[in-house]
Amino acid sequence: MTIHKEGYKTIAVATTGLFLLNLVVYHLVGKSLLFYFLLAVSISLFLIIINFFRKPIRIFNVENNNIIVSPADGTVVVIEEVMENDFFHNKRLQVSIFMSVFNVHINWIPIKGKILHASHQRGRFMAAYLPKSSVDNERSSIIIKTESGTEILLRQVAGALAKRVVTYLKEGQDCWINQQLGFIKFGSRVDLYLPLDTEILVEPYDKVYGNKTVIARLK
Repeated sequence: MTIHKEGYKTIAVATTGLFLLNLVVYHLVGKSLLFYFLLAVSISLFLIIINFFRKPIRIFNVENNNIIVSPADGTVVVIEEVMENDFFHNKRLQVSIFMSVFNVHINWIPIKGKILHASHQRGRFMAAYLPKSSVDNERSSIIIKTESGTEILLRQVAGALAKRVVTYLKEGQDCWINQQLGFIKFGSRVDLYLPLDTEILVEPYDKVYGNKTVIARLK
């Protein structure tokens, strides 16, 4: 299994910490039930961290400049018409995908275009599945202008455990499907704000997969 670069430091720190903890406990209590219990918990925690930072190889081959491909793995938790007041100041269709700690946490570019805006806003760390997390939590906002001139907003939103939102692309860069947008560590969500006439192809509670599931079609 390939490990994402964002996990190198975390895995190294976790491995060192767990090894030293088990070593100290072994010297204190020897081969006791407590030691074996701690060892089992440590191995389980290590495997969870490794699984979190896994890096699947996914190639999306469909040639269509109007489709929106899911930017993340997870569950669709919001499909609704909202007023987007930060950038567009008009009504948009919001589609939100919640990522649990068991999902792949790489974020992908959902459509080919150009990055018009990329910014990071500090905020709270509420549970990412809550509606107000989209506007209250720490987040990054990215506006993509498609080849047909349509502008869409994508937000990477931190969650209760997610303390770091990473965005790789900057303003002025071209972007395309199959390209990584960024990474969010330990539980979070991604919001898309699309034009009102967009055809939504998923339902609430659907499971979607980043760079794989087609979730919408622009008019």
